[in-house]
Amino acid sequence: MIDRLPRLHGGPDARGAAQWDFSTNANAAGPCPAALSALQRADATRYPDPGYQALRERLAAWHGVAPERIVPAASASEFIQRITAVGARIAPGPVQVPRHAYGDYGAAARAGGRAVLVDGDEHHGPAVSLRWYADPSSPLGQDAAPPAEPGACATVLDAVYAPLRLEGRSGWDGEARSAVFELHSPNKALGLPGVRAAYAIAPRASGAAGAWWRDALAAAEPSWPIGAHGVAMLEAWSDDSTQQWLAAQRETLRHWKGLLLALLDEVGAECRPSVTPFVCVRLPSGATPAALRVQGIRVRDAASFGLPGWVRLSVQPPAALAALREAIGALHHESTRKAHR
Repeated sequence: MIDRLPRLHGGPDARGAAQWDFSTNANAAGPCPAALSALQRADATRYPDPGYQALRERLAAWHGVAPERIVPAASASEFIQRITAVGARIAPGPVQVPRHAYGDYGAAARAGGRAVLVDGDEHHGPAVSLRWYADPSSPLGQDAAPPAEPGACATVLDAVYAPLRLEGRSGWDGEARSAVFELHSPNKALGLPGVRAAYAIAPRASGAAGAWWRDALAAAEPSWPIGAHGVAMLEAWSDDSTQQWLAAQRETLRHWKGLLLALLDEVGAECRPSVTPFVCVRLPSGATPAALRVQGIRVRDAASFGLPGWVRLSVQPPAALAALREAIGALHHESTRKAHR
């Protein structure tokens, strides 16, 4: 029997959408007008091309790679599940994940009966056959250096948050990226997380995970993994106007992040550094995720990331920050009052 751990995510919960949602990493300055317009023009009365040839060529030209290296996916999570399942057949062995990481990496491995190892821990068993890196990472929003030999085994660089990097530069150069699968899912950067579509750039054929991995992933691909709206979003993603909009919004996000950090310092919260528009925070007493949810504020409990007592907060507009400040103050005051009864 598979040990199935509960999967936790940000966004709407059983109570619906919160008035003030700090729990997802979607671009709070979105949605992108050009991408939204493309969605509205999408023709949902027809199937997309099942081979996605035009889309592959468009994305390949934008990234400067061969079209056959573009691997369409229904979402980043679907690709995580697929490459883990394919690897269990053609390269069985343990899966290595970052210490604090998106839970689907480990969930996919456990579903396939594969051992999950944490990067940095001592290991004496079978060699790792699939590795996950994220740059910038989630939940911490920090840099992740590439391994010494990126192509030593099947390796995935989760680059979903790269478009939302607000400072610094990635340590992954072109040579390291060409040796691994590079995963992209632009819906968060575009402020459109409800549209599910993603793609990976496969390693060059000369790498350890070359053409035979691409063939195996293609064989396991569901028919039409990306619908008409997902195709429209990915096509808009590579437009100059979209990238210009995103560059402008990063300036907005930097400003809002400064306001968020100032607020957290004001209320006495403990923050971990990040290069992204989201941060991990230890809030003052009383300001628990459950208590904040009652106040109409949703935050992401970071316990499932291996950070008990911490929450992840995304950058939000000033009105949301004002609501957060008021709720934290009220809850901390009530917690202190009860402690001194």
